[in-house]
Amino acid sequence: MKVLSFRNITVFLLLFLAGSAVAEVRLPKLISDGMVLQRDAKVKIWGWASPSEKVTVQIAAQTLTCKANEAGEWTVQLPPQKAGGPFTMEIKGENTVKISNILFGDVWLCSGQSNMELPIYRVKPLYEEEIKIAQNTNIRYFAVPQKYNLKSAENDYVSGSWQELNPKSILNFSAVCYFFGKELFQKYNVPIGLINASLGGSPIQAWMSEEALAAFPQYLNDAIKYRDDQLIRETEAAENKKVNDWYAEANKKDAGQAAGWKLPSFDDTDWQKMNVPGYWSETPIGKVNGVVWFRREFDIAKENAGKAAFLNLGRIVDADSVFVNGKCVGNITYQYPPRWYNIPENLLVEGRNVIAVRIVSNSGRGGFVPDKPYELKVANSVIDLKGVWKMKLGCSMPPTPGTTFFRWKPMGLYNGMIAPLVNYNKKGVIWYQGESNTAIPQEYATLLPTMISSWRKNFNQKTLPFVYAQLPNFMETKTQPTESNWAVFRDMQTKTLSVPGTAMTVNVDLGDWNDIHPMNKKDVSHRLVLAAQKVAYKDRKVVYSGPLYKSMKVKGNKVDLSFSNTGSGLIAKDGKELRYFAIAGADKKFVWAKAEIIGKKVIVWSDDITNPVAVRYAWSDNPEGANLYNKEGLPASPFNAELNK
Repeated sequence: MKVLSFRNITVFLLLFLAGSAVAEVRLPKLISDGMVLQRDAKVKIWGWASPSEKVTVQIAAQTLTCKANEAGEWTVQLPPQKAGGPFTMEIKGENTVKISNILFGDVWLCSGQSNMELPIYRVKPLYEEEIKIAQNTNIRYFAVPQKYNLKSAENDYVSGSWQELNPKSILNFSAVCYFFGKELFQKYNVPIGLINASLGGSPIQAWMSEEALAAFPQYLNDAIKYRDDQLIRETEAAENKKVNDWYAEANKKDAGQAAGWKLPSFDDTDWQKMNVPGYWSETPIGKVNGVVWFRREFDIAKENAGKAAFLNLGRIVDADSVFVNGKCVGNITYQYPPRWYNIPENLLVEGRNVIAVRIVSNSGRGGFVPDKPYELKVANSVIDLKGVWKMKLGCSMPPTPGTTFFRWKPMGLYNGMIAPLVNYNKKGVIWYQGESNTAIPQEYATLLPTMISSWRKNFNQKTLPFVYAQLPNFMETKTQPTESNWAVFRDMQTKTLSVPGTAMTVNVDLGDWNDIHPMNKKDVSHRLVLAAQKVAYKDRKVVYSGPLYKSMKVKGNKVDLSFSNTGSGLIAKDGKELRYFAIAGADKKFVWAKAEIIGKKVIVWSDDITNPVAVRYAWSDNPEGANLYNKEGLPASPFNAELNK
């Protein structure tokens, strides 16, 4: 008898184990405990097994069988099911997999950049009570792992699970997703599944497939260029070294580190002064980057000494480390998050206390963002920290070297975050994205429709409802009519309404001039729900949008404007004269205009323009005070109207 060698036995065992592993039925992360499947529609269940392996799927009195193809891929299709549950699914091949707590309801894909990604904990101060009572097992949330792939489409996620809504899990829900799902559940009383695939800073081209990008060769070529892993590694290594060297040099040069500027005992009598909030570029320090220190004294009453406290330092540009009585209470490394720091017990003392803030400015203006709260809350006392602070330059530096954000490259996020869910049937999509595309706004008029068409094709849902949020008001207001990339961008977003099955919400009254991440996400979501009612739930009675410009007619020196979506009628929301209308003659030099509502029209004129050819409304980065609404309380969309255009 032939005796197998140790080497042969090892090889045999490895092959056996490998074969056993392949034989096991495996499911994508989306097909898992707690999932919500789309009601009233054919639903795919898919996964992997051995080539030609027979697979049986049982759920809700349904039994379906199929055979895996040569690549080990298998798919079954469930017939439409009514809303309800929970159900258990059993998948059998060479092994058996059970999935529990399954609901049938409405599944919504929520996608975009940071304003879609923004979690509830980032807007917590507005919704404290909302968070405490959040409890609904019929609202489920799946956070897609943030991953890019510039080479090929992924077929699964590296991680992820379905989460039921409760006071703990809600903190990581996207705020827009949460309020959207909650209101839908209240309206239709069916389970709601929310799949959040979003990433801060991402341009739309990152969410488009290679096929869709064929119409935009400049972006396709950019993606193809970085399919070289070694190039990415070398670029990242070189850029990271430059950034690390910058910080090392800043830390070395910073006079405050070694001199103990954070300590309450430090003598800062010779420091300069600055009003907080504000930017030090407006002080004698000037527009410098690097490290600047701030100090502020405050008094604590005897009864509050030793108590835990909450420190709110608004927002700081760019990075900060905060010290209270010499102890670090927190730091944030970039400009966008709110500065909320918890002060532990036994740190505050009776009488004099000192806050020291070390700010690192990477580029542009450094300092404390205006119109934000700056205060300390301890017990029932609130100490206002706005006003005069001491200030001193720690060191000046050139701007921080730039880095390449490969995760934002074209097609990367489609391949990594959208492709794995193409088989998952959906009720619709809500989309909140665009801030990263405002530099070249005209492109969006073709980019967004192309992406919508591509997603519908790849999802095999040709009429998939697509609801999107128009960008809100942002940045400083202007006293005179002016050009604006953000206004052009909103106009390009409006043009996508020509695509069937789409709806847009208008949000020019919901933004914050000093924050690209406005906190009011509840009203944003409410308007998305109204739009979803129209295009996804076919509610013919709902007024889902504010007035949309339709046409213009010139009569002498006046222009008659007609609108759709006027609802019960047009109003000036605050009861005052209409604002933010501008008018121009053939030279296209716009001046502020008078405007009056006559029935369902708006008449616009200026005594300075005798032959008007163009009218604009809310044409600004931040058209604060624009007040044309319908009686349902929804704002008119900004527009640029021209004769014969």
